[in-house]
Amino acid sequence: MRTDCGCGCGGDATRTSAFVRPRFFAGQLLTEDDLSLLLDYTTAKRRLHNRSLYGPGVICGLGVTCDPCGGGTVAVHPGHALDCAGNDIVVSCTERVDITALVRERRIGALGVDCGEPCDDEGGRRYGLYVRYQELPVEPVAPYATEEPCPSPGCVPSRIQEGFRFVVKCDDAEDHRHNPGTRLLASIGDLPRADRARIRDRRLAMYADALFLASSGVGRTFRFDAADAQRYATALAWLRENAGGEGSPLPPTACEMAEHVRGLAAAVARFDTYDPAGQDYLRQNYPDLATVREARGVLGTACERLRGADMEAAWPDPLRRTIAHATVTETAARVVPERGDPDAPLEVRMLAQGTPLGHALRVEFRADLGLIREWLLCRLDQADGLADCALRGDVAAADVPPPLPAPPPDSTETASIAEVRQIAEAATALATAMRRFLTDAACATLNPPCGDCTDTDVLLAQVELDGCDVVRVCSATREQVLPGGSAYGEWLPKLYRLRELAERVCCAPLPRYQQPTLPTEGPVARPYADALLGDWPRGGDLEEMLSLLLTPAPGETPPKALHEQVYTTPSEVTDSMRELARLRTQVADLTAAVEGLRAHLGSTETQMAHLEEHLGPHDGTPDPAPDPGAAGGAAPAPDPAPDAAPDGADESAKPPAKRARSPRPRTQKPGETP
Repeated sequence: MRTDCGCGCGGDATRTSAFVRPRFFAGQLLTEDDLSLLLDYTTAKRRLHNRSLYGPGVICGLGVTCDPCGGGTVAVHPGHALDCAGNDIVVSCTERVDITALVRERRIGALGVDCGEPCDDEGGRRYGLYVRYQELPVEPVAPYATEEPCPSPGCVPSRIQEGFRFVVKCDDAEDHRHNPGTRLLASIGDLPRADRARIRDRRLAMYADALFLASSGVGRTFRFDAADAQRYATALAWLRENAGGEGSPLPPTACEMAEHVRGLAAAVARFDTYDPAGQDYLRQNYPDLATVREARGVLGTACERLRGADMEAAWPDPLRRTIAHATVTETAARVVPERGDPDAPLEVRMLAQGTPLGHALRVEFRADLGLIREWLLCRLDQADGLADCALRGDVAAADVPPPLPAPPPDSTETASIAEVRQIAEAATALATAMRRFLTDAACATLNPPCGDCTDTDVLLAQVELDGCDVVRVCSATREQVLPGGSAYGEWLPKLYRLRELAERVCCAPLPRYQQPTLPTEGPVARPYADALLGDWPRGGDLEEMLSLLLTPAPGETPPKALHEQVYTTPSEVTDSMRELARLRTQVADLTAAVEGLRAHLGSTETQMAHLEEHLGPHDGTPDPAPDPGAAGGAAPAPDPAPDAAPDGADESAKPPAKRARSPRPRTQKPGETP
């Protein structure tokens, strides 16, 4: 079988086919090459069929039992096996195999010297008994004289006898079975690192719609309905009874208190998005809202207690712990004050959706986006079976905001609309890319790989020796040829469900993120984000595929994870990146300040132009000097210098005289320019 493959750049094959069979015709001169080619073709095709369709292992029989006479021999009964090269191994009669002699032969072959009988080992030794395919040339005959310049001397074997021999090796048999989860792990790499990227992508996906609505609907109210009123009443009643008290709340109480704080803060924040007339209308329809002022006080008390709670014990997961911290910080800063926080409408709108967005959380979001993008690019660089051809370009084109330094504790720095919009767009782009990559990796596992055949020995049994005596034989762990081959035999129960899922996932159109649309008028209908601090369940056909592939069934071989070298970024590089991010932030602030000064300067120039038009030239009567003692009098303006005349004007021309004004003060009318 040929292995010198070409590039495959065109429609036709670039190299000779792996299999070539002879073609006979009338009048053809047949030689030994023609007949040997026919024999090689049929033999190679049969072996290919055996190893690809069935795989290595025992087909039937070949049981290994203790020898009736005891000692160091065992009995191998008749049977049929296939090795990984596709060779048939047929044992037609019961064979008595001397295990002690095979162990001695193995030692001699390994060390090159005869170490004597291997019966002096203390304790039991375990070996694997294998059967190996071998060919023996037999029945030599003398060839007839030919016209060849160098004829074969003597006799030449005329037959090839297919046989076998037994060998023993250490008890470390190679398992040819292939779990498709191994192929998946080859694509996604180290499973903990993949889970770290996926869980951060999951958190960003839970915030994506809220970020888009908060950044695009400034000035719009969020609909307050019966569900919000029920949440308001339930959370307020619970916090009234449990928010007070002495000492820090226990972790279970802190978790429940944070959920009620988030629910009550969302209801109050929705109430704050309405103008006074709208708030009066809500109070008429939902009488419980008459206690909004009390609710703010209860929230303040609950936030003070949660600040003293053991956050790490209550939320061991740092991702949920940051959301809990943002719930406390943002509620105290945006909702507890009597009239909300008019300087931070974006944060209030995030709270109204049940998705608090604090300074620390924004810093984490930026870092998470960089981690997800880097992980995807790393996996795509190492992927060898990529089917989504445009995926890498889309990931590289994602506009990920630069990281920011860690904020001070309890920072309430507000976010800009542009920043929130950029985070939302990057999060949705990478979430779509993550789903495309995982889909591509899961669907690739349904294509069985061809196994490499480096060891053609077929395991028959494990044999335990005590000195020179065989004391135990175990054949239960050897490979068996199953329908579909031993490589995928254990996986067949999953195959039907995976094929069903693949029809809905693998060849479906690429996923696209659809931004939530705002209504043309009226309040924004946005549901409350439930279970943000609890479990984040994963569902859908793709998640079921990944679960089937990575979760071994009873008796199934677990997938083999790849051991990858993990590269750690030096601290000097990390510090430099943080300093660069800090400088970028300062440059952005300075740029915004300069733009503000330019706008202010332009406004000032416009006002000066209007003032000059209002005080335009008058008649030529000079103004008398005003009386210094008169009310509202001002010092006279100096005469313009002669050289102040514009270019091209007559030097003898004098500036126009100002109209005389009365020194008597007069009352200035409202809105009149003095």
